[in-house]
Amino acid sequence: MIILDLGLPDMDGIVVTRRLREWSQTPIVILSVRETEQDKVAALNAGADDYLTKPFGTSELLARIRVIQRRQAVVANESIFILGGLILDFSCREVTVNEQEIQLTPTEYDILRLLITHSGKVLTHRQILRQIWGEGYNDMHTLRVNISNLRAKLEPDPARPTYIHTEAGVGYRLKMLDEGKI
Repeated sequence: MIILDLGLPDMDGIVVTRRLREWSQTPIVILSVRETEQDKVAALNAGADDYLTKPFGTSELLARIRVIQRRQAVVANESIFILGGLILDFSCREVTVNEQEIQLTPTEYDILRLLITHSGKVLTHRQILRQIWGEGYNDMHTLRVNISNLRAKLEPDPARPTYIHTEAGVGYRLKMLDEGKI
């Protein structure tokens, strides 16, 4: 968990929050003397999970941390993801589409899992490359090939994807349907 003050010497905390959200889903709690509704909304919109104004009680901060940890535990304990005909069972790394088991390479599985854990949100090319292959890896062609292979295995018509959508010039996102949930 990241506990962050908005009043930093080199950069505004809201900018830091936005930059952190480009590559991390680690929970962020903002502690700040700024108490206007505009500041709170800006921080939450930038990706903060909670906002607490100074002065505050230690017990309140600890209670807010426990709430975030409980939310994280619920997501971590969920073992099955369902989106239309796509089912991923995290506990046994099994993927099925329309009741047909699909064999994925470890990299394809990791990409799908990453997209699922960020369902509905756009992941930039850089975020995916960093999460799957590590810091400093920049081979966009490898990413495109893996996405293409995933679509060929998961999509009814890979040329018109149902699940994995391209956000031109930005990255990819797993499009959520009404029944999708983690």
